Amino acid sequence: TQDQRVGANIPCYPNVSIPCYNEQRDKKKRYTVYKVMVNVGRHEWFVFRRYAEFDKLYNTLRKLFPSLNLKIPPKRIFGDNFDPEFIKQRRTGLHEFIQRLVSHPRLRNQPDVRAFLQMDKSQNFSDPSEDEDDKVNMTLSKIERAKPTDFDFLKVIGKGSFGKVLLAKRKLDGKYYAIKVLQKRVILNRREQKHIMAERNVLLKNMKHPFLVGLHYSFQTTDKLYFVLDFVNGGELFFHLQKEQTFPEPRAKFYIAEMASALGYLHSLNIVYRDLKPENILLDSEGHIVLTDFGLCKEGISQAETTSTFCGTPEYLAPEVLRKQPYDNTVDWWCLGSVLYEMLFGLPPFYSRDTHEMYDNILHKPLMMRPGASNTAWSLLQALLEKDGTHRLGSRDDFNEIKAHYFFSEINWDDLEQRKVPPPFTPNVNSPHDITNFDPEFTGETVTNSVCYTEESIVNAIVMEADDAFLGFSYAPPSDDSFL
Repeated sequence: TQDQRVGANIPCYPNVSIPCYNEQRDKKKRYTVYKVMVNVGRHEWFVFRRYAEFDKLYNTLRKLFPSLNLKIPPKRIFGDNFDPEFIKQRRTGLHEFIQRLVSHPRLRNQPDVRAFLQMDKSQNFSDPSEDEDDKVNMTLSKIERAKPTDFDFLKVIGKGSFGKVLLAKRKLDGKYYAIKVLQKRVILNRREQKHIMAERNVLLKNMKHPFLVGLHYSFQTTDKLYFVLDFVNGGELFFHLQKEQTFPEPRAKFYIAEMASALGYLHSLNIVYRDLKPENILLDSEGHIVLTDFGLCKEGISQAETTSTFCGTPEYLAPEVLRKQPYDNTVDWWCLGSVLYEMLFGLPPFYSRDTHEMYDNILHKPLMMRPGASNTAWSLLQALLEKDGTHRLGSRDDFNEIKAHYFFSEINWDDLEQRKVPPPFTPNVNSPHDITNFDPEFTGETVTNSVCYTEESIVNAIVMEADDAFLGFSYAPPSDDSFL
């Protein structure tokens, strides 16, 4: 097969194309750069070429092979070189030109053609020392990249601002994953690409922690982004809290301890989570918590640094965030206190249906004691829900302060982080693809074909890496767990 020939280092015929709408324009320098996709067996890369480079290759080949009557779109002396219709016609002509080159045995092996397509440099990345105008930007897929058609998309299990989360089965081995499918257009319209890239970066760091969802692959097509994540099917904490209204204190303590461990790990990487809430906390099939949804994470915030971005879910916003003051990772400990309060009493601590009133409560209303919780629980709540972030529990020594609180005196943290502490509740999960713990509002929705097919043809992740907005999004692990 073709793939076997690649493995044996026997040259294959390349597939080449210039995908639609992938040219880049530099109006200062008055030229358009076309992105050429090259595929040889399992390897796939792209090169950027200007029209002048196509023209130079054409003139060389025309002299060497006059009988072949090669053609490319002519130069434009008058008119707007950035006219969309002109660019479209030129792209079509250049596409036909390179298609002819690789389909002809003598042409595709000609040194100038191989150099143009970087056929003999396919194991190398572009040299950063090359002159910027002449540089060929190339990225090589050293391992097989994922694509939508590698999966069967079975059920919708969640929805968000930018897309949906679906249960999917990988065709290769039948493994189940949760795949988050996001619409590029919506992300770009809302200028949220930085949050999406931050989520991808944080997910890559999660693999070493037992209470954070793991990323297996990320890839993209012309119009969508895909996160391939652990399928965690014990249900959202929100789902169980809605059914039971409140949790007994020992159960709440177990969940809060695992959440604190996850937050402490993120803080050790200088990441502030910023959006802890029951909807973002999942239970796995054994009953351990798994933190998910890292779209609001802020990277690069150490204990001594701050940020001032206004974001998060209203019920759980810390006072310093509402005041638009600089804040640090102690906002996560405020959120932890809010979630503990909600688990014990059924509502967030300063909740009101009137958002303005709720904000005023968060800023000014004292925390009111309610019956049904131990003194140590109240002590922890008061320390976490301290309105002054500089005096909040965790403000001095972060997670170490949380662990040392008397509320957690019975917790063996080493055992907890090795998942040796038995969960107080086991979700009803009957199979690796059980979805009974997900909201029927989602699971009853029809999975559309557009999830795994795009109108402009499916383009592997590696080809789209030149899209500046999502540069570096795609990921696949350098391990046996790949699509080879």
